[in-house]
Amino acid sequence: MVNSLHVPRLVIAAPSSGSGKTTVATGLMAAFSERGLAVSPHKAGPDYIDPGYHALATGRPGRNLDAFMCGPELVAPLFAHGAAGCDLALVEGVMGLYDGAAGRGELASTAQVAKLLRAPVVLVVDASSQSRSVAALVHGFASFDPQVRLGGVILNKVGSDRHEVMLREALEEAGMPVLGVLRRAPQVAAPSRHLGLVPVAERRRDALASVTALADQVRAGCDLEALMALARTAPPLTCDSWSPEQATRGLGRSPGRRPVVAVAGGAAFTFSYAEHAELLTAAGADVVTFDPLRDEALPEGTTGLVIGGGFPEVYAPELAANEPLRKAVAAFAADGGPVAAECAGLLYLARSLDGKAMCGVIDADARMSERLTLGYREAVAVSDSALAATGTRLRGHEFHRTVIEPGAGAAPAWGFTHPERRVEGFVQQGVHASYLHTHWAAEPSVARRFTEAAARAR
Repeated sequence: MVNSLHVPRLVIAAPSSGSGKTTVATGLMAAFSERGLAVSPHKAGPDYIDPGYHALATGRPGRNLDAFMCGPELVAPLFAHGAAGCDLALVEGVMGLYDGAAGRGELASTAQVAKLLRAPVVLVVDASSQSRSVAALVHGFASFDPQVRLGGVILNKVGSDRHEVMLREALEEAGMPVLGVLRRAPQVAAPSRHLGLVPVAERRRDALASVTALADQVRAGCDLEALMALARTAPPLTCDSWSPEQATRGLGRSPGRRPVVAVAGGAAFTFSYAEHAELLTAAGADVVTFDPLRDEALPEGTTGLVIGGGFPEVYAPELAANEPLRKAVAAFAADGGPVAAECAGLLYLARSLDGKAMCGVIDADARMSERLTLGYREAVAVSDSALAATGTRLRGHEFHRTVIEPGAGAAPAWGFTHPERRVEGFVQQGVHASYLHTHWAAEPSVARRFTEAAARAR
């Protein structure tokens, strides 16, 4: 239905990656939540890891807003779905404010998301190596696109009182409000590795301590009242609020008796968009999570299996040691059970990962690589599967530092049409396995199709 959403909102952006967006955004989410506000957390772009910290800070699902994968037309409806009933919504940007999909102008940039949401922007600036030049930097970002409303600056990594005075004087001359000043505080930084921050699920106790420290730092250094006042200047957002029920309605028959779709979770499989489980549920499935590191059997009654992204390369020995579950997954696939596997799921279904035995569903071997594969992809399904009919077009994202050999089976999952042409992935019996991360809100028919396949498998 069409809503007029009045939720106050801010986009937390930066001139470049590494400026401190996640620090500030997560700290603000936690600080405002501690005040008793219902805070809706969002992340521009495809990243899975930051939303885990957002969820920890707010107690609500972290949701992604990706104009490439879902299309610009879905950004506001997906935002409205997540932010309904909240007192404040905060959107963490991606990369630099104006950086988006390569060669596509503003598409999928933080600036585009801010414009689609009609939200004021707060620029987080790493001030560690500059003083008066900060005014020129901020002026450039404020004037580059007149449709982007830059409402203020939070200065990060400020070295001293004197440094702060020089920065404030320069920005006062430029007419840009300073909404916060944060000193260097490495003790609150989250650890990183080959694909970014270590996910919350792998360090929950330490992550909670980090989020608490971030809230303390932000509360001490930022003007929360001024930030809330700026958020309230966002005008009403009129759009159709996205609904998983509406998205799946009319796409197929109800499965009748609800099939059980088991979704991999735990520390090794942390990458998932909240809307996927919502779509499966709306399509008629009962969604149950399981942990391949700990559970020795699939959930009772499982007739569909979803294994998303994560870090199986970090836990290869432990996954290999859980032989009962590996055999259960292999047997499920051999019986023709529908399996949707993305990236980490693909590796788990392989014969081996870095020499450790995996499920052996796919005749391929995976290993860590020095090369990072990263970027948006345009794809078309080239083989009929439980997930997608041949010809289904989706936009997705690759993000991995592993390789699998061979890279495609006799029946590949996807044909990439941009930025390069190649086939990728595996379709066999009920299995659809690929490196490609997709957002099912862009094509809800895949959730309906998969649920129907799970219902037939009963």
